[in-house]
Amino acid sequence: MTALLANDANSLVWWSWVRGHTHEIWLATGQHFRLTVVAVLIGFLLSTLLAAVVLRFRWTYGPILSAANILYTIPSLALFGFLIPITHLGFRTAEIGLVSYTLLILTRNIVTGIDGVSVAVKESADGMGFTRWRRFLSVDLRLATPAIIAGVRIASVTTVGLVTITALVGEGGYGVFILDGINRRFTTPTVVGAVCSVALAVTLDVTFVLIERLLTPWSRRGIAA
Repeated sequence: MTALLANDANSLVWWSWVRGHTHEIWLATGQHFRLTVVAVLIGFLLSTLLAAVVLRFRWTYGPILSAANILYTIPSLALFGFLIPITHLGFRTAEIGLVSYTLLILTRNIVTGIDGVSVAVKESADGMGFTRWRRFLSVDLRLATPAIIAGVRIASVTTVGLVTITALVGEGGYGVFILDGINRRFTTPTVVGAVCSVALAVTLDVTFVLIERLLTPWSRRGIAA
């Protein structure tokens, strides 16, 4: 406990540093959140388009998922190193890298969710006179909501972690503290950046769980029954 509270060389966290950098921590929180949200939103839009192509032309599923998988498996440092000479340091480079890591997760979950809707349900909707697009929006998409939100949850939590690395390209949120602590061999900013990143990831995860519960009330009724 002494090592946590005392402001000496053996302290894990200098609380006087934390109190003196509250404003910077809040600014980093806003930047980290913005980088995450923008990446997931753009990734979701692109993935929705890719999923629409897959659902319309089934033969494209393999090539699209393979391309997304290649992007996902590229080490983040290598990807940012490749992008910097082309798009330079800054927000654009950070977002290109972050978005690329969301495509596999989101596209796969959207397609899986839509495909998971039973044929009997689709036939029942068709028998009730639903047009193809009305059935897709009112039935298929709603029943696929849990799988889609699960993909968004995973993509969001993953992106929160990756945003810390974008400090290397000039956009990092909490990663700025982690990098600063490593460079100065000062554990306090490193611990603050890591703990805040975990807290943001948990917050987003819980938020999407609540959103899923609000959007899929029938699932709770089914569990209660």
